[in-house]
Amino acid sequence: MEAIHITDNYLINPTNPVTINLIGAGGTGSNMVMALAKMNHALIALGHPGLYVYLYDDDRVSEANLGRQLFTEAELGLFKSAVLINRVNRFFGTNWKAVTSKFEAGQLDYFPNEGKANLFVSCVDNVSARLGIAEVLRELGEARSYERNKVLYWMDLGNSRQTGQAVLSTVTPIEQPISEKYRTVASLPKVTDEFRFLLEESDRNDDTPSCSVAEALAKQDLFINPALSNLGASLLWQLFREGMLFNRGFFLNLNDFRAQPLKVA
Repeated sequence: MEAIHITDNYLINPTNPVTINLIGAGGTGSNMVMALAKMNHALIALGHPGLYVYLYDDDRVSEANLGRQLFTEAELGLFKSAVLINRVNRFFGTNWKAVTSKFEAGQLDYFPNEGKANLFVSCVDNVSARLGIAEVLRELGEARSYERNKVLYWMDLGNSRQTGQAVLSTVTPIEQPISEKYRTVASLPKVTDEFRFLLEESDRNDDTPSCSVAEALAKQDLFINPALSNLGASLLWQLFREGMLFNRGFFLNLNDFRAQPLKVA
Protein backbone atom coordinates (compact mmCIF):
# COMPACT_ATOMS: atom_id res chain seq x y z
CA MET A 1 0.00 0.00 0.00
CA GLU A 2 1.11 3.55 -0.66
CA ALA A 3 2.59 5.31 2.38
CA ILE A 4 0.91 8.44 3.73
CA HIS A 5 1.26 10.73 6.72
CA ILE A 6 -1.90 12.18 8.27
CA THR A 7 -1.46 15.65 9.79
CA ASP A 8 -1.76 16.02 13.54
CA ASN A 9 -5.32 17.16 14.20
CA TYR A 10 -4.19 20.22 16.15
CA LEU A 11 -2.91 21.85 12.96
CA ILE A 12 -6.26 21.27 11.27
CA ASN A 13 -8.56 22.29 14.14
CA PRO A 14 -6.50 24.33 16.62
CA THR A 15 -8.04 26.24 19.50
CA ASN A 16 -5.48 29.03 19.04
CA PRO A 17 -3.24 30.24 16.19
CA VAL A 18 -0.62 27.60 15.35
CA THR A 19 2.74 28.74 16.70
CA ILE A 20 5.77 28.67 14.40
CA ASN A 21 9.44 29.23 15.23
CA LEU A 22 11.06 30.45 12.01
CA ILE A 23 14.82 30.24 12.49
CA GLY A 24 16.90 32.33 10.11
CA ALA A 25 16.04 35.62 8.37
CA GLY A 26 18.48 35.53 5.45
CA GLY A 27 17.87 34.65 1.81
CA THR A 28 15.38 31.84 2.38
CA GLY A 29 14.05 33.01 5.74
CA SER A 30 13.22 36.52 4.49
CA ASN A 31 11.12 34.99 1.72
CA MET A 32 9.61 32.32 3.98
CA VAL A 33 8.25 34.85 6.49
CA MET A 34 6.38 36.56 3.64
CA ALA A 35 5.00 33.21 2.46
CA LEU A 36 3.83 32.42 6.00
CA ALA A 37 2.13 35.82 6.20
CA LYS A 38 0.17 35.05 3.02
CA MET A 39 -0.68 31.60 4.37
CA ASN A 40 -1.89 33.10 7.64
CA HIS A 41 -4.16 35.53 5.79
CA ALA A 42 -5.59 32.70 3.65
CA LEU A 43 -6.14 30.36 6.62
CA ILE A 44 -8.03 33.01 8.57
CA ALA A 45 -10.22 33.70 5.53
CA LEU A 46 -11.06 29.97 5.51
CA GLY A 47 -12.13 29.96 9.17
CA HIS A 48 -8.84 28.73 10.68
CA PRO A 49 -7.30 30.63 13.66
CA GLY A 50 -4.19 31.20 11.55
CA LEU A 51 -0.51 31.33 12.48
CA TYR A 52 1.63 33.10 15.06
CA VAL A 53 5.29 33.38 14.04
CA TYR A 54 8.41 34.02 16.08
CA LEU A 55 11.37 34.90 13.82
CA TYR A 56 14.81 34.16 15.28
CA ASP A 57 17.99 35.77 13.91
CA ASP A 58 20.78 37.80 15.52
CA ASP A 59 22.26 39.00 12.20
CA ARG A 60 22.07 42.58 10.95
CA VAL A 61 21.40 43.86 7.43
CA SER A 62 24.61 44.43 5.42
CA GLU A 63 25.43 45.71 1.93
CA ALA A 64 25.71 42.15 0.62
CA ASN A 65 22.09 41.47 1.59
CA LEU A 66 20.54 44.20 -0.56
CA GLY A 67 18.60 43.01 -3.59
CA ARG A 68 19.08 39.27 -3.14
CA GLN A 69 17.41 39.36 0.26
CA LEU A 70 14.35 41.48 1.09
CA PHE A 71 16.11 44.50 2.57
CA THR A 72 16.79 48.11 1.52
CA GLU A 73 19.56 50.65 2.12
CA ALA A 74 17.44 52.37 4.76
CA GLU A 75 17.58 49.15 6.82
CA LEU A 76 21.37 48.74 6.86
CA GLY A 77 22.61 47.90 10.35
CA LEU A 78 19.20 46.91 11.70
CA PHE A 79 18.37 43.41 12.92
CA LYS A 80 17.02 41.34 10.03
CA SER A 81 14.38 39.66 12.18
CA ALA A 82 13.05 42.97 13.52
CA VAL A 83 12.92 44.55 10.03
CA LEU A 84 10.98 41.66 8.54
CA ILE A 85 8.53 41.20 11.40
CA ASN A 86 7.78 44.93 11.59
CA ARG A 87 7.12 44.94 7.84
CA VAL A 88 4.76 41.96 8.03
CA ASN A 89 2.92 43.35 11.05
CA ARG A 90 2.35 46.72 9.37
CA PHE A 91 1.21 45.19 6.09
CA PHE A 92 -0.99 42.33 7.35
CA GLY A 93 -2.02 43.66 10.77
CA THR A 94 -0.45 40.72 12.59
CA ASN A 95 1.31 40.84 15.96
CA TRP A 96 4.19 38.46 15.26
CA LYS A 97 7.43 38.71 17.23
CA ALA A 98 11.10 39.08 16.33
CA VAL A 99 13.77 37.50 18.54
CA THR A 100 17.16 39.10 17.89
CA SER A 101 19.11 36.08 19.17
CA LYS A 102 20.37 32.79 17.83
CA PHE A 103 18.10 29.84 18.53
CA GLU A 104 20.26 27.58 20.65
CA ALA A 105 20.02 25.27 23.64
CA GLY A 106 21.28 27.38 26.60
CA GLN A 107 18.88 30.24 25.88
CA LEU A 108 15.51 28.48 25.90
CA ASP A 109 14.43 29.90 29.26
CA TYR A 110 14.75 33.42 27.83
CA PHE A 111 12.82 32.74 24.61
CA PRO A 112 9.06 33.12 24.08
CA ASN A 113 7.22 30.00 25.31
CA GLU A 114 10.62 28.64 26.45
CA GLY A 115 11.43 27.99 22.78
CA LYS A 116 8.41 25.77 22.18
CA ALA A 117 6.17 25.96 19.12
CA ASN A 118 3.92 23.63 17.15
CA LEU A 119 6.07 23.91 14.04
CA PHE A 120 9.74 24.73 13.52
CA VAL A 121 11.00 26.02 10.16
CA SER A 122 14.78 26.35 9.87
CA CYS A 123 16.47 28.38 7.15
CA VAL A 124 20.07 28.24 8.36
CA ASP A 125 23.28 27.98 6.37
CA ASN A 126 25.48 25.48 8.24
CA VAL A 127 25.26 21.97 9.64
CA SER A 128 26.19 22.96 13.20
CA ALA A 129 23.09 25.16 13.42
CA ARG A 130 20.92 22.29 12.17
CA LEU A 131 22.45 19.87 14.67
CA GLY A 132 21.82 22.41 17.43
CA ILE A 133 18.16 22.70 16.44
CA ALA A 134 17.84 18.91 16.31
CA GLU A 135 19.25 18.66 19.84
CA VAL A 136 16.80 21.25 21.15
CA LEU A 137 13.91 19.43 19.47
CA ARG A 138 15.03 16.14 20.99
CA GLU A 139 14.88 17.69 24.45
CA LEU A 140 11.53 19.34 23.81
CA GLY A 141 10.14 16.12 22.36
CA GLU A 142 11.17 14.11 25.42
CA ALA A 143 9.29 16.56 27.64
CA ARG A 144 6.01 15.78 25.87
CA SER A 145 3.24 18.24 26.56
CA TYR A 146 -0.42 18.68 25.73
CA GLU A 147 -0.36 22.46 25.98
CA ARG A 148 -1.15 24.61 22.96
CA ASN A 149 2.56 24.99 22.09
CA LYS A 150 3.22 21.26 21.93
CA VAL A 151 6.07 20.53 19.52
CA LEU A 152 4.92 18.60 16.45
CA TYR A 153 6.91 19.18 13.22
CA TRP A 154 10.22 20.49 11.91
CA MET A 155 10.81 21.56 8.31
CA ASP A 156 14.41 22.31 7.33
CA LEU A 157 15.35 24.18 4.15
CA GLY A 158 18.85 24.50 2.77
CA ASN A 159 20.51 25.35 -0.51
CA SER A 160 23.73 25.73 -2.44
CA ARG A 161 24.20 27.94 -5.52
CA GLN A 162 21.48 26.47 -7.77
CA THR A 163 20.12 23.54 -5.78
CA GLY A 164 18.18 23.18 -2.56
CA GLN A 165 16.05 20.87 -0.49
CA ALA A 166 13.29 20.88 2.09
CA VAL A 167 12.68 18.03 4.52
CA LEU A 168 9.67 17.80 6.85
CA SER A 169 10.02 15.64 9.94
CA THR A 170 8.03 14.80 13.05
CA VAL A 171 9.52 15.66 16.43
CA THR A 172 7.71 12.74 18.07
CA PRO A 173 5.44 10.12 16.45
CA ILE A 174 2.08 11.54 15.37
CA GLU A 175 -0.85 9.23 16.12
CA GLN A 176 -2.30 7.97 12.85
CA PRO A 177 -5.80 6.70 12.03
CA ILE A 178 -6.31 3.17 10.78
CA SER A 179 -6.62 3.03 6.99
CA GLU A 180 -7.53 0.17 4.69
CA LYS A 181 -6.35 2.08 1.60
CA TYR A 182 -2.98 3.50 2.74
CA ARG A 183 -0.11 2.59 5.02
CA THR A 184 -0.08 5.42 7.55
CA VAL A 185 3.33 6.57 8.79
CA ALA A 186 3.60 8.11 12.27
CA SER A 187 7.26 9.19 12.21
CA LEU A 188 9.03 11.21 9.52
CA PRO A 189 12.86 11.12 9.93
CA LYS A 190 14.81 14.25 10.78
CA VAL A 191 17.12 15.71 8.15
CA THR A 192 20.04 15.51 10.59
CA ASP A 193 19.53 11.75 10.94
CA GLU A 194 18.70 10.79 7.38
CA PHE A 195 21.07 13.11 5.49
CA ARG A 196 23.75 13.88 8.07
CA PHE A 197 26.63 12.74 5.84
CA LEU A 198 25.44 14.93 2.94
CA LEU A 199 25.03 17.91 5.28
CA GLU A 200 28.54 17.51 6.61
CA GLU A 201 29.93 17.20 3.09
CA SER A 202 28.21 20.39 1.94
CA ASP A 203 29.32 22.22 5.07
CA ARG A 204 32.97 21.79 4.08
CA ASN A 205 32.49 24.40 1.35
CA ASP A 206 33.61 27.95 2.08
CA ASP A 207 30.83 29.78 3.90
CA THR A 208 32.67 33.01 4.68
CA PRO A 209 30.38 36.08 4.65
CA SER A 210 29.98 37.93 1.36
CA CYS A 211 31.11 41.56 1.30
CA SER A 212 29.11 42.63 -1.75
CA VAL A 213 26.04 41.71 -3.76
CA ALA A 214 28.31 40.42 -6.56
CA GLU A 215 30.07 38.04 -4.16
CA ALA A 216 26.74 36.88 -2.74
CA LEU A 217 25.38 36.14 -6.23
CA ALA A 218 28.52 34.14 -7.02
CA LYS A 219 27.64 31.85 -4.11
CA GLN A 220 23.85 31.66 -4.53
CA ASP A 221 21.70 32.20 -7.59
CA LEU A 222 19.37 35.20 -7.44
CA PHE A 223 16.19 33.11 -7.43
CA ILE A 224 17.16 29.93 -5.51
CA ASN A 225 15.93 31.31 -2.18
CA PRO A 226 12.44 32.48 -3.25
CA ALA A 227 11.94 29.30 -5.30
CA LEU A 228 12.92 27.14 -2.33
CA SER A 229 10.81 29.06 0.17
CA ASN A 230 7.71 29.04 -2.05
CA LEU A 231 7.92 25.29 -2.62
CA GLY A 232 8.52 24.75 1.10
CA ALA A 233 5.51 26.90 1.95
CA SER A 234 3.46 24.86 -0.53
CA LEU A 235 4.40 21.71 1.40
CA LEU A 236 3.19 23.34 4.63
CA TRP A 237 -0.01 24.45 2.87
CA GLN A 238 -0.72 20.81 2.00
CA LEU A 239 -0.07 19.86 5.62
CA PHE A 240 -2.70 22.36 6.79
CA ARG A 241 -5.29 22.24 4.03
CA GLU A 242 -5.23 18.66 2.78
CA GLY A 243 -4.42 17.05 6.11
CA MET A 244 -2.28 14.36 4.50
CA LEU A 245 1.08 14.06 2.80
CA PHE A 246 2.39 11.59 0.25
CA ASN A 247 5.61 13.64 -0.02
CA ARG A 248 7.60 14.86 2.97
CA GLY A 249 9.94 17.15 1.10
CA PHE A 250 11.74 17.70 -2.18
CA PHE A 251 15.05 18.32 -3.90
CA LEU A 252 15.18 21.35 -6.18
CA ASN A 253 17.53 22.03 -9.10
CA LEU A 254 17.08 25.45 -10.68
CA ASN A 255 19.71 24.78 -13.33
CA ASP A 256 17.42 22.35 -15.16
CA PHE A 257 14.14 23.53 -13.57
CA ARG A 258 13.48 20.22 -11.88
CA ALA A 259 11.99 19.33 -8.48
CA GLN A 260 12.19 15.76 -7.18
CA PRO A 261 9.72 14.82 -4.39
CA LEU A 262 10.86 12.99 -1.27
CA LYS A 263 8.24 10.33 -0.63
CA VAL A 264 6.78 9.34 2.71
CA ALA A 265 8.11 5.84 3.38
